[in-house]
Amino acid sequence: MELDQFVEANAPTEKGAGFQKETNRLLRATVDGTLQIKAGSMIAYTGDLTFTGKSSAEGGIAGFVKEAVSGEGTPIMEAEGSGTIFVADQSKKVQLLSLEPDESVSVNGMDVLAFESTVDYEISTVGGLSEAAAGGLTNVYLTGPGEVAISTHGDPLVMRPPVKTDPDATVAWSADLSPSIGTNKLIEIGQQSGESMQMEFTGSDGFVVVQPQEEGGQL
Repeated sequence: MELDQFVEANAPTEKGAGFQKETNRLLRATVDGTLQIKAGSMIAYTGDLTFTGKSSAEGGIAGFVKEAVSGEGTPIMEAEGSGTIFVADQSKKVQLLSLEPDESVSVNGMDVLAFESTVDYEISTVGGLSEAAAGGLTNVYLTGPGEVAISTHGDPLVMRPPVKTDPDATVAWSADLSPSIGTNKLIEIGQQSGESMQMEFTGSDGFVVVQPQEEGGQL
């Protein structure tokens, strides 16, 4: 491929305002004011934007609490100004959610990619989930109106309860669900199964989003 063809074939596409998928693994977002994005996720931008890192961000009732549960929290940064920003996270696939007023979803803190300033947010923890779990320790409770971008390793699977899931593979769930933590102590060939901790979602309403790779795992 000639150089000019390469440039033209891979140039950003002109799309509408708001959140758009530039590719399946790259978010394009219009900034006119402020936008919250995962710290370290900005790969490029146009226009006049400034960035403010927030190790502990205010928002909602409690915001992100850096010391919560894991001692790490969910660091974010705020993009402010006017322009277009491109955001990605470890080549994970981008999933777009549009929340209506008072509509809420709970998302694993590691999988929050970006959300509009109109979205209210607060920390949420899952009782009984030990610090040994690599993911799922800190969840972010997002309430609309506004657009939200989350990221998943591969294509997500959306299931209806009742269902039990691996915390490290659990991305999000509808706000009307309240998971409990169960323990499977089955021993396989004298060793633990590696799936000793599970999240249990009961009832018949709502949804649970899981991904085909555990956080911290390898494809």
